[in-house]
This record gives sequence, structure tokens and C-alpha cells, in this order.
Amino acid sequence: METHKKIAGVLFIVTGVLHIIGYIFVSAFFSFLFPLIMEEARGDEGAWILEWIGHFGQLIGAVLIFFLAVPSIIAGIGLLAKQKWALTLALIVACFKLFSFPIGTAIGIYVIWIYIQNQKETQTT
Repeated sequence: METHKKIAGVLFIVTGVLHIIGYIFVSAFFSFLFPLIMEEARGDEGAWILEWIGHFGQLIGAVLIFFLAVPSIIAGIGLLAKQKWALTLALIVACFKLFSFPIGTAIGIYVIWIYIQNQKETQTT
């Protein structure tokens, strides 16, 4: 069972880091693209809406990273360090990963299976 926990830990760290890298690339892309769009809309009255949408989009992205990627990395490090709390955190993060089809769903199901097997082992010993 320890091998499965290590695999899950590595998967959590990798997916968390990939989410952060993806956010950085998307944020950089829109940071480059948004001023060009604003320049076109400068004379329009609706330019403030575009500015508001840009800031709101960055805020939503940062919140998603904070609540999904960071706990994923923390759970992965905890699983690799064999901490007792890490499997519980991994289960919570795995439930959120279930909505990220297809890779996140597979990781979520795998971690739920690990959690169930771990509970069976602790009950029999």
C-alpha cells in the first residue's frame, strides 16, 4: 500500500505544478493580449467592462490555484513523507479532481481506492 501512496504523492505534486505552470502561461498570454484589446476599445464607453473582466479573470484564476493546486502539492509532499494527515487531505483533493476529466478523474478514483484499501488495512490490524 505504501507504493500506491508514493505514486499518488508524485501524481499530486506533478498535477499541482502543471496547474500552476498552466495558470502562469494563461495569465502571461492574457497580460499580453488584453492591452491590445483595450487599445482597440479605448474610445468606447465599454472599455471599463473589459478592464473589470481582466482583473476578475485573474482573481478567479488565482483563487482556483490557491484552493486546488496548492493543496494538491501539499498532499503529495505529505504522502511522500508518510504523514498520517496526508491521506485525508489527498482524499479531499481527489474529490475535486474527479471533475477534471479524464486525467483528474482517474487520479481521483485511484486515490479513493487507496483510501478505502488503507481503511480496510487499519480495521483488520
